[in-house]
Amino acid sequence: MKVLVIGKGAREHALCWRLHSSQSVWGLFCAPGNPGTDQLAKPVKIAQDDFAGLIAFAKENKIDLTVVGPEDPAAAGIVDEFEKAGLRIFGPSKAAAQLESSKSFAKSIMREARVPTAEFEVFDEADAARAYAKSLAGKVVVKVDGLALGKGVVVCGDLETANAAISDAMEARKFGVAGARVVLEEVLHGEELSFFALCNGDDAIPFGLCQDHKPIFDGDRGPNTGGMGAYSPVPQFDPALENRVLDEVVRPVLRVMKSRGMPFRGVLFVGLMVDGERINVIEFNVRFGDPECEPLMMRFDGDLAETLLACAEGNLAKAGAKLSPKHAVTVVLASGGYPGEYRKGVPIFGLEKIEGSAPSDIKVKWAMEKTRVKVFHAGTAMRDGQLVTHGGRVLAVTAASDTLQKAVAAAYQAADMIEFEGKQLRRDIAGKALAYLERNQ
Repeated sequence: MKVLVIGKGAREHALCWRLHSSQSVWGLFCAPGNPGTDQLAKPVKIAQDDFAGLIAFAKENKIDLTVVGPEDPAAAGIVDEFEKAGLRIFGPSKAAAQLESSKSFAKSIMREARVPTAEFEVFDEADAARAYAKSLAGKVVVKVDGLALGKGVVVCGDLETANAAISDAMEARKFGVAGARVVLEEVLHGEELSFFALCNGDDAIPFGLCQDHKPIFDGDRGPNTGGMGAYSPVPQFDPALENRVLDEVVRPVLRVMKSRGMPFRGVLFVGLMVDGERINVIEFNVRFGDPECEPLMMRFDGDLAETLLACAEGNLAKAGAKLSPKHAVTVVLASGGYPGEYRKGVPIFGLEKIEGSAPSDIKVKWAMEKTRVKVFHAGTAMRDGQLVTHGGRVLAVTAASDTLQKAVAAAYQAADMIEFEGKQLRRDIAGKALAYLERNQ
């Protein structure tokens, strides 16, 4: 089949990389793509919000399946427009995408589905939000209602921080219209996890569990980012947790969404907080996470195109999502200053040491240890033949091996071989899992 991937980040690079190895795929395209996807898929220089242009391209090139990567096109209704045009597409409708595009909508669905989640209130006025925060001594989580690239969440420990977060969102409009409404909720404790399920509107099958690292600095300090690294599987949690989340969260949500006339199809990303036996849903996303998609694609075992097509057509029995037992780890390399202001156009060096054709000691070592290393492009561009930075998150260095320890070591070895001015990265990706394994050896 011929497949079109929509998007331009590391998630889309990882999807293209796995789709490129699918036996059913003989034509692969990416719109608009990046220097990494350009090596695997034919670049389509059409913006991801140009639905008319994308539909015309899909028809002209007889695309069999379009895969929506980022949240913005889904929230804007790309799936509805493609389906009206008679084209097959993997992703949720505009109405169903509200599970991510509106925090207040998602909370209302959770409440109706009786899904465990933090107590919350929704506010359209800053003064009312501040009064609620004061009633809880400032110990609240402030979330902008709309899409904010993973950065519109502030966990507050005091009233000063809470008031600043409310003012930034609702008055300074730091996140644009996304912050016109805010959700304030109780602070949860435990470990955050990312669970993925393929959904056909009626039922779902699991697509893996990951642990993301949102804050910019080691030890989960500093402001939130789009994600500084992830790993899968998560050894400190029993695999039975996946079935529990399916039964207690995903299936009840699917029933409510269907009853509201907006059945959810595509991949549902459930952000969880797990504290002992207690689970709470933090948020929903309606796409593969980034950076979670990268380790998941490294572990995926099968024909991804056939799996996503079967899900899009509603045939979950045919859409088996099998993941290998290997451990995969992603370390994100970010621009200096991110998640605040950062420079673009900074030259990047060292990728050829990892992915070049010339043999090297490090590549031989990885081969001996049966370790696979891949660098996915998140925010890069080509300028006069030189690869340069073009985003806050620049590269997602990903390694897979038979043990978590080997995967972590290989990912960091590769990350240290890549250089650009201002490069920053966390040094504790998968640290919680490594500590757990050490305690239980």
